[in-house]
Amino acid sequence: MSVSTLDKTAAAGPRPRRRWLVLAICCTSIVVVVMDISIVNVALPAIRDDLHASVSGLQWTIDAYTLVLASFLLLAGSTADRVGRRRVFQIGLAAFGLGSLLCGLAPNIGALIAARAVQAVGGTMLNPVAMAIVATTFPDRAERARAIGVFGGMSGVSLALGPILGGALVDGFGWRAIFWVNVPIVAVAIVAAALFVPESRADRARRFDPVGQVLVMVVLGCVVYPIIESERWGWASPVVLGPLAVAALGVLAILWYEPRRTDPLLELRLFRSLPFSSAILMAVFALCGFSAFLFVTTLYLQNIRGLSALAAGLCLLPVGLLIVLLAPVAGRVVGNRGPRLPLVVAGVALALGGATSLTLGPTTALPTVLATFALFGVANGTVNPPVTNSAVAGMPPGMAGLAASVASAGRQTGITLGVAIAGTIVGSASTGAAFTTAERGVWWVVVVLGIGIVALGLLGTRRRRPTSSPVAGRADPA
Repeated sequence: MSVSTLDKTAAAGPRPRRRWLVLAICCTSIVVVVMDISIVNVALPAIRDDLHASVSGLQWTIDAYTLVLASFLLLAGSTADRVGRRRVFQIGLAAFGLGSLLCGLAPNIGALIAARAVQAVGGTMLNPVAMAIVATTFPDRAERARAIGVFGGMSGVSLALGPILGGALVDGFGWRAIFWVNVPIVAVAIVAAALFVPESRADRARRFDPVGQVLVMVVLGCVVYPIIESERWGWASPVVLGPLAVAALGVLAILWYEPRRTDPLLELRLFRSLPFSSAILMAVFALCGFSAFLFVTTLYLQNIRGLSALAAGLCLLPVGLLIVLLAPVAGRVVGNRGPRLPLVVAGVALALGGATSLTLGPTTALPTVLATFALFGVANGTVNPPVTNSAVAGMPPGMAGLAASVASAGRQTGITLGVAIAGTIVGSASTGAAFTTAERGVWWVVVVLGIGIVALGLLGTRRRRPTSSPVAGRADPA
């Protein structure tokens, strides 16, 4: 969704004071959705002990959420353009609140995983739709840029506060409290949205693509499932090889079907742009590495070092603070000098973080551990602004929102794969020596991902001769 799709009736926007109230309501959505990615990591040991969950169960507790987010982000945006952004935003809040309530009441790990999927269905209707509401609410370009900056900054704040709030809730009230706390927040947001958020629709909404939506879900699910279940069944098992084969066929079906749609769910023409394709891969690599770090680190801090949930959350505070501090700096560097430098810094920091983590053990001095964690904060804090910029650079105005949505889906896909890969590598290792030996495989993967970001950052930002738009040749569908 882009500013060019604003409906004419909303062109003037609400009064100035009310605009910032709308922004505050929209920021509520990104806080609860993003925080529920990081806050759950701190609660994993408590969930495992209470529900007698396996490592794969813990993986699915996170991946059921991020997998659904990745699958439905594009659909949610186009649906909101068609039926009304405020309406979809309120439905998303209600679904997220219901899912949170069900998570808090879950009697076993299977019920928790199902409830997390319900949560994520609501989450897909919040962030992209909230961004569109912010864009329509602030018609002035400069004011809109400030509002979007505030909205985007809340993501970093949520990541910073998530582990600390989660640790405090787990230690004080139990792991179920991390889900119950969402319910009153979204209830207030639903009422506030009804009272203060104006309704808006796009002048021309993209058509629904049910076949494309099913294919995307099948491909993502059939990649993640065998990775998570490979330890249980073995890589040679039909339970693992079968879904991988289905995923391969799904990719071929997408390549054949989507270009034949007038308004495809996945606009493959975007991938003709080298900066865009590189940006999507970098988004996947960066969030894959970061989510693997969060998954393994919370288990390491609590299971191996014996820290409480709150203490583990406080150990992750420097990571969140660096993300908050460095994201706007990286944004300014991208505006002044282009995306190459922040991307190289992010890739190097991620690779160094993985390499340094290879040396960590059960008795490593805590300052050394925190310094290692800081490298992951640098990586995540510097990668998102240049990735988003590279994704939308050179796109027609009507395609910029769609490109940004694909980049967001790439991030969620990366988070999903990171947890799946990390949990599979670590397996059932739980003792100090066994765990630290197993986790080295995760850190080598992170090193490779960091090197990949550096290579793609250099490749995707090379100066090239001007060419025609990568999406030329068809009417702008947005």
